Amino acid sequence: MPHRLLSRLFFALLFIAASASWTGANAQFGPKSGTHAGSVVTTPHVRAELMAHAPEGVGPGQPLWLGLQITHQPEWHTYWKNPGDSGLPTELHWTLPPGVSAGEIAWPTPRKFPIGHLANYGYDGTVLLPVPLTIDASFQAPRLDIGLEARWLVCRKECIPGDARLRLRIPAQGSTAMHGELFDQTLAAVPAEEPAGAGHARPQEAALSVTMDNLPQAWHGKRLEFFPELAGIIEPGAPWTQAWQGGRWTAEVPLTDQRVAEPELLPVVLALASDETPGPGASRAGIRQVLPVQGLWPVAATTSGRQDVPAALQAALEANAAQATTGAHPEAPTSRLTLGAALLGALLGGLILNLMPCVFPVLAIKVMAFAQHAGDRAAHRRHGLAYTAGAVLSFLALGGLLLALRSAGEAVGWGFQLQSPVMVAALATLFTLIGLNLAGLFEFGNVLPSRLATLQARNPTTDAFLTGVLAVAVASPCTAPFMGASLGLAIGLPAWQALAVFALLGLGMALPYLAASWWPAIARALPRPGTWMQTFRQFMAFPMFATVVWLLWVLGQQTGIDGAAALLALLLLLTLLVWALGLRGKGRPWLAGVSLVALAWLGTSLGPNVTRLAAAEAGAPVATAVDGLAWESWTPEREAALLAEGRTVFVDYTAAWCVTCQYNKRTTLADTELLTDMANRQVALLRADWTRRDPAVTLSLGRLGRNGVPVYALHKPGQPVQVLTEILTVDEVRSALNRL
Repeated sequence: MPHRLLSRLFFALLFIAASASWTGANAQFGPKSGTHAGSVVTTPHVRAELMAHAPEGVGPGQPLWLGLQITHQPEWHTYWKNPGDSGLPTELHWTLPPGVSAGEIAWPTPRKFPIGHLANYGYDGTVLLPVPLTIDASFQAPRLDIGLEARWLVCRKECIPGDARLRLRIPAQGSTAMHGELFDQTLAAVPAEEPAGAGHARPQEAALSVTMDNLPQAWHGKRLEFFPELAGIIEPGAPWTQAWQGGRWTAEVPLTDQRVAEPELLPVVLALASDETPGPGASRAGIRQVLPVQGLWPVAATTSGRQDVPAALQAALEANAAQATTGAHPEAPTSRLTLGAALLGALLGGLILNLMPCVFPVLAIKVMAFAQHAGDRAAHRRHGLAYTAGAVLSFLALGGLLLALRSAGEAVGWGFQLQSPVMVAALATLFTLIGLNLAGLFEFGNVLPSRLATLQARNPTTDAFLTGVLAVAVASPCTAPFMGASLGLAIGLPAWQALAVFALLGLGMALPYLAASWWPAIARALPRPGTWMQTFRQFMAFPMFATVVWLLWVLGQQTGIDGAAALLALLLLLTLLVWALGLRGKGRPWLAGVSLVALAWLGTSLGPNVTRLAAAEAGAPVATAVDGLAWESWTPEREAALLAEGRTVFVDYTAAWCVTCQYNKRTTLADTELLTDMANRQVALLRADWTRRDPAVTLSLGRLGRNGVPVYALHKPGQPVQVLTEILTVDEVRSALNRL
């Protein structure tokens, strides 16, 4: 089979190039729509524009403001500096020349968004986030170049992270005041600073008593909204009371029992309630005051936590962190036993990967290789070692890339490469070519120069090495038992320990072939080479084509039906091209040239459909076989709301490219008796889809001590989270329910 080395080499290079393209095509993952080219970026849910206001030019002592204007689609909102029960505040990171510095965001008065028993603080419609600039006397440039990296979380019923990299250039001389009226209106809506001493806050057993004097006369007798700037102090969505006593305003605001701070000074913003009418001469602009805290804070249920975690989830997250053997806190010291368990789990997980459906196509390739060299023990051993090296080094490469991306701030996990349509399309192309080659449509010896075609005969060991690389490529969608906990721990370990876990995964996957290459009985059990190998080779083309069908389905989940159809058309032309290259006679160059031109033209016109992610929309609940029970789309807010209602919540972390996920979805999670039991127990079903990059899902997985899918988590308020195994069974789920 003199074509095999070149085919492996081509496939391996295609896999490596597609994996590397992840970093270059990062903007295609999830709903990000960043740009380096201008001052405006538009996503399906927001329009963000970088603006400047320098009415007297750029110079020391001159008023100069920058701002990010966010225009939301109806029903969508972003967050204030304290997002409330959930969410993340918008972040602005500036790139400015020497002699120019940016201040803090002058946050306009937010509004309150009730969500069941919870509440968030933020903005809808159109909002401008202004930032003052200070110009030093050393700045003498003729123009001011401004760079901004903005990050936000935009939510409706679901939440979608977004970012933009924007640039703006304004002249140093002359006026820049195109948006002057907008900046004036926004700055007028920024809460006015009240002098200290006009109020105070006093913690009680379960509430915060607030007293404020010297409020605007037009506010007297009207209902106000109360916005603390520090998260994790009060319950934003809980009922609270307020009263006026002449010109003095008092309020009793419930404290959260998951308080994360005990400040001595409490900055707050007050504003008229949205349904109140301002008096004559009054505006809706709020008032900001830093209240001194009088007395001691009551003992909270916990004084640790994260401000970006909903209070309703904090107890469950902490209980899970204590329970998880994977160590969800990277800073915690890891014992030898824990690291040893992770290494053993990685070895076993890699071994079990050979039984997963996604690795099946490579099994046939290895069986054929063993049969071809049935009588050569030395060749068997060389090939076994080379295959092992290819698998181990490929796992190390993927693991190193994963660690590097996470250290750079990317929210990614195992299987991240398949969240990219580029990678999915590359794998579909790879398996199409493998299938066509196995079916005998083309041979590399017929389409390439003879010197290259004989390369395999001189380097059979390289062929085995590249087969190991190919095995890792097709194994990447799978997470086998024992792998989940090991990968989750690896992310929090020092780099050399984490890479050791990935190396053991590769060794475990290669172990059966390594053992077979050194055990003569295996070779003697295989049939001798013969005509059966050609028939078997052609038959194995069909599993390759089945893999292409699955990858097209995955791509359809990411880019929509247009993307899947576009790739199918391109694969059809690719098939025509390789067929033409395998022809003999005078018509070959002409037909191959026409096919190549058609492929290039169609690739240019249809390529964007293949790589462009479809807009993420909240899916309608998916009904089950049991009346009244349906799968809802997971969001942090929805999970928090259900837990706040006292409901038990079962979360399925899944992805279209995860074969194990799809197996569990169609077996255990479709079992009518189990679903009936869940319905009787009032269990809420949530599905967290990780098919495309979603930092919120990645963050939630990390808190469970996991770094890939499938993951199944059973939550109940006040109890530790139960994380179930990757290969889910009905009995395991029932046992978990019975432990509640």
